[in-house]
Amino acid sequence: MGNVFVLDHPLIQHKLTYIRDKNTGTKEFRELVDEVAMLMAFEITRDLPVQDVDVETPVTTAKAKVLAGKKIGLVPILRAGLGMVDGVRKLIPAAKVGHVGLYRDPETLQPVEYYVKLPSDIHERELIVIDPMLATGGSANDAIHSLKKRGAKHVRLMCLIAAPEGVELVKKEHPDVDIYLGAMDEKLDDHGYIIPGLGDAGDRLFGTK
Repeated sequence: MGNVFVLDHPLIQHKLTYIRDKNTGTKEFRELVDEVAMLMAFEITRDLPVQDVDVETPVTTAKAKVLAGKKIGLVPILRAGLGMVDGVRKLIPAAKVGHVGLYRDPETLQPVEYYVKLPSDIHERELIVIDPMLATGGSANDAIHSLKKRGAKHVRLMCLIAAPEGVELVKKEHPDVDIYLGAMDEKLDDHGYIIPGLGDAGDRLFGTK
C-alpha cells in the first residue's frame, strides 16, 4: 500500500518559503527548486538497498557499503518537472532520465499526453516521477498510468507541494505508489490551482506567462 510522506526537514521547509514568495525572481526560484529537489532526493532514497564490499583505504582493507538492487530512473512530467531533475541527479548521477509530456486542457482540466520517451529497461528500474505541483492529480495519475502500461513495476511520486484532492486521486488510482511531498497545502481553487500554493511552477521556472 502506498504511503504519503511530507518531508518536514527544516532546510526543505525554509527554502519552500522563498519558493512560495511572489517576490522571488526566476533565477533564485530555479536555484531554490534545484536545492529542494536535491534535499528531497536524499530523503526519498533513504531506503535504497545496500551491499557489503571490501575497499582498500590508504591504511588497510575496510568493509564498506555500495548501492545494490534496482537501478534508478527519473521521469519528470514536462515541463515543470524539468526544474527538479538536476537537483536529484546531483545525488544520483547514474540515474537514467525519461520524459512524459502532458498538458492540462483548460476547459476540462483533464491531462492530454503529447510526448513519452523512456529508458528501454524501465521494468527493472525504481522510477521517481517528478512534478512540482500535485493539484488535481490528473497529470501525475496519467503519467503513472503511462509508465505502468509500458512495463514499470516500481514507481514513486515526488512533488514540491500538493493539494489533498490530488493526493487522494493518486492514492485511489495507484495504491502501490509512495508519494513524497515538501508540503501538503489547503485545497484547490475553482480553477484547479493549489491554495496557498506558489503560482504556476512552469511559468516561474522558465520566466513565461
